[in-house]
Amino acid sequence: MTLKVNPITNDLVALKNANAVARSLRNLVFTDQGERFFAPETGGSIKALLFETMDSLTALDVEQSIEQTIRIQEPRVQLIKVKATPNYDYNVMDVRIRYKIIGLELETQQLEFALQPAR
Repeated sequence: MTLKVNPITNDLVALKNANAVARSLRNLVFTDQGERFFAPETGGSIKALLFETMDSLTALDVEQSIEQTIRIQEPRVQLIKVKATPNYDYNVMDVRIRYKIIGLELETQQLEFALQPAR
């Protein structure tokens, strides 16, 4: 994060590049609601789903939870598709998020990561 100040509003300049948006999406997915002290509404409810039986129904629940979290809390993106695939060999849920960044003339972006239950 840069600590540059906008000369008109005296606010910090927001990062708007593709890396900042990808980092924000990842943080939203990995944060549970209530986990941040001064922003309890930030995040979703993914961690609880990771302790359910790993099957296609749980993958669908993970997809819907991620979609809802992103649509509500990240106005900089137009969500195209969220795909969660159970990886039975490693006991993880592979997630792929496809999105476009609003206001930037970039190709469709893709973010991939694995969700695994952690105690």
